[in-house]
Formats: sequence, structure tokens, C-alpha cells
Amino acid sequence: MYALMPQDCANLICIPSDFSLPSCSRPSPSFALSLQVQANVEKSLTLFGQLLNKKHFLLTFIRTLEAQRSFSMRDRGNVASLIMTALQGEMEYATGVLKQLLSDLIEKNLESKNHPKLLLRRTESVAEKMLTNWFTFLLYKFLKECAGEPLFMLYCAIKQQMEKGPIDAITGEARYSLSEDKLIRQQIDYKMLTLNCVNPENENAPEIPVKVLNCDTITQVKEKLLDAVYKGVPYSQRPKAGDMDLDLAPLLCLALSSKLPANHEPFSLTGTEWRQGRMARIILQDEDVTTKIDNDWKRLNTLAHYQVTDGSSVALVPKQNSAYNISNSSTFTKSLSRYESMLRTASSPDSLRSRTPMITPDLESGTKLWHLVKNHDHMDQREGDRGSKMVSEIYLTRLLATKGTLQKFVDDLFETIFSTAHRGSALPLAIKYMFDFLDEQADKHQINDYDVRHTWKSNCLPLRFWVNVIKNPQFVFDIHKNSITDACLSVVAQTFMDSCSTSEHKLGKDSPSNKLLYAKDIPNYKSWVERYYADIAKMPAISDQDMSAYLAEQSRLHLSQFNSMSALHEIYSYITKYKDEILAALEKDEQARRQRLRSKLEQAIDTMALSS
Repeated sequence: MYALMPQDCANLICIPSDFSLPSCSRPSPSFALSLQVQANVEKSLTLFGQLLNKKHFLLTFIRTLEAQRSFSMRDRGNVASLIMTALQGEMEYATGVLKQLLSDLIEKNLESKNHPKLLLRRTESVAEKMLTNWFTFLLYKFLKECAGEPLFMLYCAIKQQMEKGPIDAITGEARYSLSEDKLIRQQIDYKMLTLNCVNPENENAPEIPVKVLNCDTITQVKEKLLDAVYKGVPYSQRPKAGDMDLDLAPLLCLALSSKLPANHEPFSLTGTEWRQGRMARIILQDEDVTTKIDNDWKRLNTLAHYQVTDGSSVALVPKQNSAYNISNSSTFTKSLSRYESMLRTASSPDSLRSRTPMITPDLESGTKLWHLVKNHDHMDQREGDRGSKMVSEIYLTRLLATKGTLQKFVDDLFETIFSTAHRGSALPLAIKYMFDFLDEQADKHQINDYDVRHTWKSNCLPLRFWVNVIKNPQFVFDIHKNSITDACLSVVAQTFMDSCSTSEHKLGKDSPSNKLLYAKDIPNYKSWVERYYADIAKMPAISDQDMSAYLAEQSRLHLSQFNSMSALHEIYSYITKYKDEILAALEKDEQARRQRLRSKLEQAIDTMALSS
């Protein structure tokens, strides 16, 4: 299910409500068997589902799994997510189980003499992953109505700022970056061009002007054109760059028309003729027979390589068969010769050949691709081969300039997350409820250290939930995140983490650039976090009745969004794998014996066996 963000966002945004959970919508192969077998499977899973709704069984099941050496970290995450999915209609019950597991985890942490600050920092238990999913479900409304907009605007701002300058298609390095690791240190000469793109959805609509760079590869150009043409369309629902050809036929026709005698009828090309290939077509590609090769280095084609000029008209056309490509198109070769002859007849001083890149024969395999900067991670690398490097002070200044451009968007996101009331939206009850639970646990174990309590809350929510959302907006929105955007978001996420820490970061000349970049901002952000935690602590406690009503409403809202039977089937696979250990644990436990949990599980196992 997808929910739309408010219309004041720049684009239409789609948020999948189950973004952090494994897919449970694909039926198991068992469901495709005969009706009788299917009935047995469903009966067994129904019995198993009833057992999962018995708290003592579920706790014993989880503890037994975690005691097995072969129960991996991946298994822990899967089981936690599947349990939360299966219990989506019983959020109050799931919350009670989660609190018990967290209480056990805290006791275990303190008994093992681990530092209390390490609690909830990693995902080494089912409880920790369940906590992440619990927040994922219960903060969905807040993410949709409040935090989603500044997160999306930050993503858009980063993407647009990065694309204003060159981005190396091979290394992922960019002229503008927040990450030193992804910064182009060489001076790259480039020009901004405006291409007029025919709308592939409506050939009679006005052409769409799109800003590109003459150093962009053809794929980069296609991606920018698609962003403009399909603005507001979810990424998964629009064509991909690899499915489209970039066609430059009108440019060729216009160039020819300008060089013909005045009394010659000019060329014209309609959208339909373009699509049907009635005129000569030039299809631009990252690699073709015009690609320049120097020794064992092959450079990707760019707009500058093809000498595309400002104001050129282009079209995105669904890929044709390879006969249309200039790398092996006899039609293009014949047309080129005919047009050259016409131009010579017109006594043009500028032949078309001078506008066509020199064709270089293909070399043997083993050539290395490059775009803007040669990547010298090869055996023949020599110091200085990469060209003259800018001194660190210069590119740190460039990082700071990019940071300044994005500052407002980072501030808006952090302020939204660390506000108890934002634009009239109240603090989600789940946050107050869980923070109070952690304070109660600290009181119970006589932990009065402010830093420990602060760290528990930071590990619980900001570092466990928000950092993942900031680093991975594609989990929230139907968008594409490239490597340079990912690197910049990682810097923002690291700044977010540093803002939640109580430790003082001593900076020096050898400190990472991302630490230096936000060094002056982090003290301010830290004050926001401290105020946020203090404001939450001062709020009235949530009554059990109010929390029960809230959780019941959340269960009702999302009840039909997950295939709980499929989730049960996935969880049951762990019963199959660890049957003997689980049955033994149920037999050993006195309360489990009183509730006859072992015999009920055996009944579910026997029923499932009938489907084998």
C-alpha cells in the first residue's frame, strides 16, 4: 500500500507502509497444492497462530531460538520482522511481549557487566529488531504527515546540487559533495546546456527544457531527461534510462537545413516521423564505434564528444533493435554520405565530417572505462598519474560551500525530528511511552547516570530508526538513490548520530572531513536533542487506557496491509528447523506444561505433516 504525501511537496511522493519489513505477500509453494493439502496447511498455521498469541509460548519460542548457535543475526532480524507482521492486528499484545523482551535484555546486559551505554546499540537480539519494527509501524503517520516532507526536500536538494556539477559515471565522484571520499579533486571544464526534449507521452505537447552538462554521459543525460519528463511519477512506474534511446535526429536535420541553398525546401520532422524512423537518426550512446580509446583506456561518450550544442532538440525513444544504432547501422552511414555530398554541393565551409567524432577501432578486451577522472587502482599506477590535486584546504572549502547550500534542509529535518510539537502535530504516543518505559527500567536498576539514560533513548529511537530512514530515503519514497547522493546522506546521518551522543568530540587536523564539516553545528544540534528528551520527560504519563486505545486504532488501520498467514508460514519454518529444541523447552517449563503448550504445538506439527 502506498500513501501520498501532502501536495505542498515538490513532487508526488509514495511511502510504502511496510518499508522496513521483509515481503510477506508471496505465497509459499505449499499454497498451490491440492485443496485438501491447502486446508491442512491453513489449519496447522491457524493453530500455530493461536499459540503465538499466548505470551508464554512466544517468549519461550524466541528464547529457545536465540539459544541456538546456528540461529544467525539474519535469522534474528527475520523472525522479529515476521512476528511483528503476524501480530499486526494485535499491537497491544505485541507491545507487551516487546516490553518483556526488552526488560530481559536490560537485565542480561547489566548482569554480564557490559557498559550500560551499549544497550540497544546493535541488533544482536530479536527484541532489538522488534523495537525497530514497532517504531516503524507506530511512527508511520508521523513520517507521512510531518517528517516525510523535510526528508524528501533534503533528498531533492542534495540531488539537484550534485547534478549542477560534473559527476563521474565510473567513480561516482562529484564536483559538489558533502563527502570527501566522493569529491572530484581535479579541475573539470564543463558548460551547462539546455536540451529541448520531445514529450514521449504526448508528441503534440510543448518540448520540455532540461538543464544538462556537456560533460554528462549519455546515460546521465537520459536520467536527467526522464526526471524532467516524468516529474511527479514514482520511480518504479516510469521508464528506465536503459530502456530508452537518446535520439538526436532533429539536430542533424536542422544543421543540414541551415547549410542548404536558400531555395531548397528545408527538412522537417514530426514526432510521428521521428518515432517511425522516416528520417536519418543519430542515437547517442555511452559506447559506440566513435568512442575514443587511448592505449588501454576507453572514455565514455559525452554530449561534448558528440558536439551537441545548447538549445538542441532531443527525444527519448523506446529502444529499437540494434540495426538502428550507429555502431552497426548501414542506414546511418549511407545517410551521412548523402548529406555530406549535399553539403559539399552547397559549398559549405564546414563539412558534417568535422562535426562527427573520429571513429576509433575497437581494441582487444581489457580496456578500462573512464569518464572524467581515470581510476588508477591498477598495477601500473604511479604517483601523480591522477593529475594535479588541489590542496586539502581548497576542497574542504568546496565541501563547506556545498554544506552551506544544504544547511537549511538539514536544519529543517533535524528540527522536525527533535520537536515535541511540529506544525500542530503532537508527539507520537509511541515515543513518550517507550521513553517512559526506559526511565522505569533505569529506576528499577538504580541507574541515575544522566548520560546512560540519554544514551538508551538515543540508541532506542534516533540511532535505531531515524538514522536508517535518513540514510535510506528509498525505503520511504519511490525514488532512485545514486552513489553520490548516498555518500552525502551518510554524512548527514553521521552528523545526526553525533548530535545524539553525550561524548565530546575532540577535533584536530587529522579528524575526518565530515566531522570538521559540521563541527560548529553539532553543539547546537545536541542542545536540540537534550531539550527534546527533557520536554518528553515533563509530559504527563500516558494512561494504560489511552495507550490501549491508540494501539487498537493502529492495528485497525494496518490490519489488511500484510499477509499474516504467509508470515506465519515463514515463522513456522523455524519450528521445523528447531522442533526438538522447542518441544524440549516447552516440556521443561512448568507454566508451559500447565497450559499444555507442547501438545498444542505437536497438534499443529501433526496437521502440517498431513500436507507433506
